[in-house]
Amino acid sequence: MEEMLLLKYGEIALKGLNKKSFEDVLVKNIKRRLRHIGSFEYTRAQSTLYIKPQGDEDIDVVLAKLTKVFGVTKICRAIICKKDFSDIVKCSLPYLKDTLDGAKTFKVEAKRADKSFCMTSPELQRELGAKILDEYSHLEVDVHEPQVTVTVEIREENAFVHAYKTDGAGGLPVGTSGRALLLLSGGIDSPVAGYMMAKRGVIVDAVHFEAPPYTSERARLKVEELAKIMSEYTGAVNFHCVPFTRIQEMIKEHCPEELFTIVMRRIMMEISQRIALSVGASCLVTGESIGQVASQTMLAMVCTDAVCKIPVFRPLIGMDKTEIVEVSRKIGTYDTSIEPYEDCCTVFTPRHPKTKPRLEEVEKAQAAFDFEPLINQAINDTKAYIISAN
Repeated sequence: MEEMLLLKYGEIALKGLNKKSFEDVLVKNIKRRLRHIGSFEYTRAQSTLYIKPQGDEDIDVVLAKLTKVFGVTKICRAIICKKDFSDIVKCSLPYLKDTLDGAKTFKVEAKRADKSFCMTSPELQRELGAKILDEYSHLEVDVHEPQVTVTVEIREENAFVHAYKTDGAGGLPVGTSGRALLLLSGGIDSPVAGYMMAKRGVIVDAVHFEAPPYTSERARLKVEELAKIMSEYTGAVNFHCVPFTRIQEMIKEHCPEELFTIVMRRIMMEISQRIALSVGASCLVTGESIGQVASQTMLAMVCTDAVCKIPVFRPLIGMDKTEIVEVSRKIGTYDTSIEPYEDCCTVFTPRHPKTKPRLEEVEKAQAAFDFEPLINQAINDTKAYIISAN
């Protein structure tokens, strides 16, 4: 019994003349994810990518990897048959056993890419449906809302039968929408923001600010673990770790307490955009959600964005915490995010942060000290390395 996987496209199918370039990126991403698992044959036809193992590769392991590749909406685990009705029946009835045993209703759908096949689609549906009813007498046909849909695809060289469908990650292949730099903290929000940008085809690099001794090595390792989990969806993450201690100490010493957080965020944005431009990223990404904390009010974000010459994307801006947590659980970052290790954003947190800052007063507060030499030093001392789950 030979099995293979059929990957169904989502938005890629709508890309017209650009479709092939999106497919090329998708196949490259898939090959990269599967390179440590085994050898596979890849074929494309009619908005479907066919992946056939060339050895004894574990289909379950392959399937689990593919559910985290953006650009695919459905993954079908299928059996390969000869283009002969008797062989289709012989192969498919035992193959479908586990699926059909637990169902009460079913229907058969047929798709004929090869119109020379001796049976029409309605004939194939009717005859295979009859064979299934003979074999599984507890089943009934329901063409409107069946529990199981058995699909037969007649292609140029083979026939495929499948009833097991898994949801793919959706979105667009990573690498089709440019590069972004994500401000990655140890919290719940920023890994979700990175995931959502990658889902739109964006390559996501990350920048993290650490402030030893106020933050520990374990706090940094926690963020690296978040990047590793996130990389299962985004691909390998170019990680930039910025030493931020001296800057935070100078903010505390020279700026009004109620503006600590705003000035800190502005300097973080300034450093991040310089790193972004140096690595070819076109925008910054944050995990901010409007009104969630004092530094995420509309006026506060106006003040932080004022230092930026490149766009700042906030994919979580209209989401509430419950929605963000739901996504973090789905992608596997939640349990790591809630580990109780300190974050540099919580160092020197003001007792009464200003929620409606004016840009002029923030700029004046920041101008009380020349941060430029410290900014340059922090960038020079930044450590860059690659983090990947594979």
